[in-house]
Amino acid sequence: MKNTKHSHRFWMLPAVALLSVMLFGCNGNGNFSSNTDAAQKVYVAPGELDEFYGFMSGGYNGQLGVYGIPSGRHIFTVPVFSQAAVNGYGYSEETKAMLNTTHGFVPWGDAHHPELSQTNGETDGRWIFINENNTPRVARIGLDEFKTQEIIEIPNSAGNHASAFVTPNTEYVSAATRFSIPIDADMSNMDVSIDSYKDTFKGTLSFIKVSEEGKMNIDFQILMPGFDYDLSHAGKGPSDGWAFFTSYNSEQAHTLLEINASKNDKDFIAAINWRKAAEYAKEGKGKMMPGKHVRNYIDHEEGGIAKSETINEVRVLDPRELDGIVYFLPTPKSPHGVDVDPSGQYIIAGGKLSTVIPVHSFAKMIDAIDSEDYEGEVMGIPVLKYDSILHGEVQDPGLGPLHTEFDGKGYAYTTAFISSEVVKWEIESTQVVDRIDTYYSPGHLMIPGGDSQKPDGKYLVALNKITKDRYLPTGPEMFHSAQLIDISGDKMQLLLDFPTEGEPHYAQGIAAEKVMKRQKRFYKLEDNTHPYRATTEAQTRVERDGDEVHVYMTTIRSHFSPDNIEGIKVGDKVYFHVTNLEQDWDVPHGFAIIGANNSELLIMPGETLTLTWEPKKVGVFPFYCTDFCSALHQEMQGYVRVSPENSDIDFKYGTGK
Repeated sequence: MKNTKHSHRFWMLPAVALLSVMLFGCNGNGNFSSNTDAAQKVYVAPGELDEFYGFMSGGYNGQLGVYGIPSGRHIFTVPVFSQAAVNGYGYSEETKAMLNTTHGFVPWGDAHHPELSQTNGETDGRWIFINENNTPRVARIGLDEFKTQEIIEIPNSAGNHASAFVTPNTEYVSAATRFSIPIDADMSNMDVSIDSYKDTFKGTLSFIKVSEEGKMNIDFQILMPGFDYDLSHAGKGPSDGWAFFTSYNSEQAHTLLEINASKNDKDFIAAINWRKAAEYAKEGKGKMMPGKHVRNYIDHEEGGIAKSETINEVRVLDPRELDGIVYFLPTPKSPHGVDVDPSGQYIIAGGKLSTVIPVHSFAKMIDAIDSEDYEGEVMGIPVLKYDSILHGEVQDPGLGPLHTEFDGKGYAYTTAFISSEVVKWEIESTQVVDRIDTYYSPGHLMIPGGDSQKPDGKYLVALNKITKDRYLPTGPEMFHSAQLIDISGDKMQLLLDFPTEGEPHYAQGIAAEKVMKRQKRFYKLEDNTHPYRATTEAQTRVERDGDEVHVYMTTIRSHFSPDNIEGIKVGDKVYFHVTNLEQDWDVPHGFAIIGANNSELLIMPGETLTLTWEPKKVGVFPFYCTDFCSALHQEMQGYVRVSPENSDIDFKYGTGK
C-alpha cells in the first residue's frame, strides 16, 4: 500500500503542473509564460548575430563597452582613457601618447557619454565620440577598427560632463564644463578665494569642429555664467543650428550644493545658436585667449603611431559682446538631462527635483526671441518667459525624472530615478500612457537611434545605478545592471537583465548593418609604414644605439623570429618591435617577457607594436605568445640572454636555421 500511495502522488504531479500553468500562466509577474516569451525575444542562436550594437560608457573604468542587442552579450571593450593591459593600450610605445595631457601622462579617465556620428540627423556608423569627465577630454573612436583614433583636451574647463554631443551632420561635438572655475580677461589669475565665486568663476561651452576625415579642433568657446553645466543635445530639423545645455546651481553656491544649489524654483536650459556663433568665429570675432591643451592622434601615415601636439590658445566668444548666440530657458528644478524629439520641435528637460517634465516649444522659443519676450537677463544673456515658451508639462512623470529618449512613433520615454521606473508618454499631448518598474534607480536610458531623427523604436535599455540581488553576489563590489525592455507594442515588457562593466552613464545603439559594412579585418602588410617594421623574416635583426637596443621581430603561427637573442646587457633599454605577419582575420599574436614593467602586446595581423623592456639583472629570460593562436601555441616562445653591464658579448640572434 505504501508503494501504491507514492505512485499515485507521482502521476498526479504533471496534472498539478498543468493546472498551475492554466491558472497562473497568464500572470504578468515573471511567470512561466511571460518568461518564455521574453527568452524567445532575446535569444540569438549560435552562429547568428545581434540586430544592434550597444555602446555603453564604462564610467570610472574609462573605457567603452560594446554589447550585442538584444542578447546583452558583452562583445568587446574599446580602451579609451585608461590603460588596458589586455592589449597594451597606453603601455605600448605606439599608444602611450594617447594619454598625454597638460597635466602629464594620465592613465585613467571617467568616461560618461558616448555619441555616434550622424549624417542628415541619422546615425551613420563612422565614429563614436565619448567624453572624459575628470581631466576634460573628448575622444573619437573609429568604428572601422574599434580603436581610439584621437583625443583632444578641453581647456578652460573642469569636469567635462555635458559632452560629447554631435550636431546633425557631425559638424561639431560640444563639451561643457561641469564645474565653473576662475576666469578673468586674460586667464592670468587663477589664484582667487573660493568665496569670490560669484564674481570670478565662469563656465565655458566648447565647440569642437570635426573635419571630413574626423580631425578635431576647438573652433570656439562661449563664456557663460558660473553655473554647473550638466547635459546637452543638439537641435534637428527646424531646430538644426541650435544646441541645448542644462544648467543647475543658478544660485552660484560653492559649498553644500545639495542644499544651497536647490533653492531656486527654476534653473536654466541654455539655448545656443551655434551656427551664428560659428559665423562669428569665422569672422574673427571674440578674443584669442590662453587655453593650453593637448591633441593626441594616431598618425596612420607613420605606421599608426600616436603623436601629441600642444595648442596654446583658443577663441572665446562673450555673449555680452556678441548678440544672439545664447538664451536662457527657465526650467524647473535642478534639471539634469535635456533632449530634443525626432521632429526637432520640442526640447524636454528632466528636472531632478521637479514634479513635472517641462516640454518647451522651439517655435515658441523663436517667437519669444523675436518679440524680446524676456523676464530678465543673466550676464547679458536674455532669460525668456517660462509660459511663453512652454508646449506643456507632463504630469505624474515619476519621482526624479532624468533622461528622455524617443521611439520615432510619437512617444517619449523618461527615467525616474527615485521611483525606479521608466515612464512612457505621448509627446504632443504630454499624457503618460505606460510605465514599467526597473531595478534599481535608472539614470540614463538608450533606444537605438533614440536621440536622432530616425530612432529604431524596438528596444529600450535602462541603465540602472544599483544592482543588489539581481545577480550572484560578488562581495561589496558588483557590476551595474542594464535591463532590456521591449517597446515595440503599446505596453513595455521587461525582457532581460545583463551586467555592465564600470558605471555606464549613457549609451548609444545602432543597427549592426551600419557598422558591419565598414569593418577592417586585418592590416595589409604592404601598407605597413611603421618605421620599425619587419614585414618578412629576412628583415628581422637586432641593432644597438648606445644603451638602446632595437629588436626587429616578426611573429607568425607558431614562432617568433628571432626566438633566441644574446648580447643584451643590464642597463639596456630594449625595444621589441613586433610585426604580426599573418594576413587573416582574427589571428592576433601576443608578446610578453618576464620582468617587463608594463604589459603584454596584442598585435593584430599586419600590425607592428613596440614593448619596452629594461632588464635589471643577469640571466636568461623567456618570452612567449600570450594569445592562443594555434595547436602549437605553447611552443611559441623564445629566450633573451642578459649579460653584465661591462660585458663585450656580441649580438647573436636567429631561429637556429
